[in-house]
Amino acid sequence: MDKSTFEDRKAIIAGPMHGSLRHDSAHKHVTGTADYIDDIPEPTGLLHGALGLSDRAHAEITAIDLSAVAAYPGVVWVFTGKDVPGVNDVSSNGSHDEPLLAETLVQFHGQPIFAVIAETRDAARRAARLAKIDYRDLPHWSDIDGALANGSPLVITPMTLRRGEPETEMTNAAMRLKGQMRIGGQEHFYLEGHIAVAIPGEDDEVTVWSSTQHPSEIQHIVGHVLDIPSNAVTVNVRRMGGGFGGKETQGNQFAALAAIAAKKLGRAVKFRPDRDEDMSATGKRHDFLVDYELGFDAQGRIHAVDATYAARCGFSSDLSGPVTDRALFHADSSYFYPHVHLTSKPLKTHTVSNTAFRGFGGPQGMLGAERFIEEIAYALGKDPLDVRKLNFYGQPGSGRTLTPYNQEVEDNIIPRIVEELEETSEYQARRNAIIAFNRDSRYIRKGIALTPVKFGISFTMTAFNQAGALVHIYQDGSIHLNHGGTEMGQGLYTKVAQVLADSFQVDIDRVKITATTTAKVPNTSATAASSGSDLNGMAAYDAARQIKERLVAFAAEKWDVGSADVVFLPNRVRVGETEIPFPDFIKQAYFARVQLSAAGFYKTPKIHWDRKAGRGTPFYYFAYGASCTEVSIDTLTGEYLIDRTDILHDVGRSLNPAIDMGQVEGAFVQGLGWLTTEELWWDDKGRLRTHAPSTYKIPLASDRPKIFNVRLAEWSENAEATIGRSKAVGEPPFMLAISVLEALSMAVASVADYRVCPRLDAPATPERVLMAVERMKRV
Repeated sequence: MDKSTFEDRKAIIAGPMHGSLRHDSAHKHVTGTADYIDDIPEPTGLLHGALGLSDRAHAEITAIDLSAVAAYPGVVWVFTGKDVPGVNDVSSNGSHDEPLLAETLVQFHGQPIFAVIAETRDAARRAARLAKIDYRDLPHWSDIDGALANGSPLVITPMTLRRGEPETEMTNAAMRLKGQMRIGGQEHFYLEGHIAVAIPGEDDEVTVWSSTQHPSEIQHIVGHVLDIPSNAVTVNVRRMGGGFGGKETQGNQFAALAAIAAKKLGRAVKFRPDRDEDMSATGKRHDFLVDYELGFDAQGRIHAVDATYAARCGFSSDLSGPVTDRALFHADSSYFYPHVHLTSKPLKTHTVSNTAFRGFGGPQGMLGAERFIEEIAYALGKDPLDVRKLNFYGQPGSGRTLTPYNQEVEDNIIPRIVEELEETSEYQARRNAIIAFNRDSRYIRKGIALTPVKFGISFTMTAFNQAGALVHIYQDGSIHLNHGGTEMGQGLYTKVAQVLADSFQVDIDRVKITATTTAKVPNTSATAASSGSDLNGMAAYDAARQIKERLVAFAAEKWDVGSADVVFLPNRVRVGETEIPFPDFIKQAYFARVQLSAAGFYKTPKIHWDRKAGRGTPFYYFAYGASCTEVSIDTLTGEYLIDRTDILHDVGRSLNPAIDMGQVEGAFVQGLGWLTTEELWWDDKGRLRTHAPSTYKIPLASDRPKIFNVRLAEWSENAEATIGRSKAVGEPPFMLAISVLEALSMAVASVADYRVCPRLDAPATPERVLMAVERMKRV
């Protein structure tokens, strides 16, 4: 093999698909040149919208006077639910329980009642405050305790998972314990808030620019409220300034309001709420209350688990069904439960309807499982890591591979992940040193924890596991790529472009990434469930495959060679003994009338789910990881520092290691915020008081671990035929932050010489840590 052939082979093997290429918009983010919807040049005659929000948590509307609103200078139109041309509903699941504008009943403080359209945004916002609305107050409850005390209805039918004989085995277990854990919610706090611009077209057509993770749903909802078919609605998304699940369904109302006003007035309309309104009127991560009973033996091996997962869902169902389902799917974390009974309880509350958030219920379920392990460890006086390892899922044939929902765990690498991290983080030596330190330290106490992650990848709604892509090659050899995934900063566009560049063996800058639009790829799924690269990468690969097959057939015929003699090399094509630059090859194919465009499609294989029976294979594969965190707490104030975190995370064969590393680091810090600093609080009138940066604390750069070591498991390769044998990286690393809460718990437990489980709830704010310390002093 000569040197040039060897270099070609190296390029093909490495390829752009597994390279650490920069994010396509990274330089634009840094320089401020990345265009978001609010940066798009405004159309002539653009109008601005504002929301008129309820100031009651639960009440009947007895009278409404909008005359002062309409009379305000610059106001063009004021409309209510009665003015909606189609159906006054923006529910994402067909439940018809989420009115676009409340008409006779308000069910949370901050619910939109009317909309104002004005010449300027300032005029619209000022006018919206002039409404006179009379209410008849009704009983309200804003939290899980209130919902349970008032016999609150459920927003959707709950799910139950059962396997084995949990009642019998609980009774027969050598040791038993009961407990309860509170898990807080979380605000998405994307940098770019919700925004939509609607531009009216001729006949019934309308074009909407929306900051959304689900353009096809926006298309459906806009058609729904305007009473027009989906083919009249075009939705465009170039990029979002963050999404995290908060833009999966919550953009519906802003796009719908803008479209209604645009079609009514014949002028473009923009809705961009300020941060307070955004936080008050849109959903968050679900709060959970977990009640559990555990049966286990003297070694710490779990025999039976019985747990109920109650969730604050808000006033409507939104995505609470699948969120609470996924919490149950991950209530096992990385552990085998021989006998198990799990039930969800999706409770209605008089708060904004909670929605998708990175992990989608999985973090809450997994956190509960780690509490189970912690409880057992303290009850037995053991290191929680030893109890974790004792209860890990086994390898095929061990009899310890079946999940509570009856899916076999066939690709379990968690023992290797944990063993490797335990060694590289020097966990055992550091834990011994920490125990010695705590013995001699009067006020500062330390803790350390190593926790695993096992996260299922796929939408649990089987139909969503499909994607399309559209690929064109132009005469000059440049490539146009469009697919159904949306870019929210996670690097999806870059990864799918890498797939395409790798397929044709061309430089990445030859691939043009274009805005996601319903006009090019129809019936797309939300960019969610960590499946963006899996689905859209495979769809793009399929489109490239079709075009390549045509090109190979053309070359074989033209040059009279076998198909195997047509080889795509870096930026050129070898046909027999002849090498042709890629652009020249494409031009010749064009003149030979070869079709240079294809629509690719992909659907995830092997998955199926029966919710009613609680059985099936909802996940195509699992992603794994582990983190080890050391903390220091001040027992006088409850304040703490995160001294060090070590992470080893499994992304299969990474499509882009640099982007994946960023996703792992960012997910960990966001999870850290959820478990430590971010606290949602409603007052006794049902008002969200943590509705702005001044009252809601996301993590700062100074909150990150002082020593932060992150590695990808480079030896891992997905056993399933995913794109490039990669694994999803969006949601799984979020749960790595559980090690922070567990480490804080150990530090608190040291105050009572580790005799009892501190039962530290989340978020573990300094106040909660201090209260837990005081409880330990009384043990």
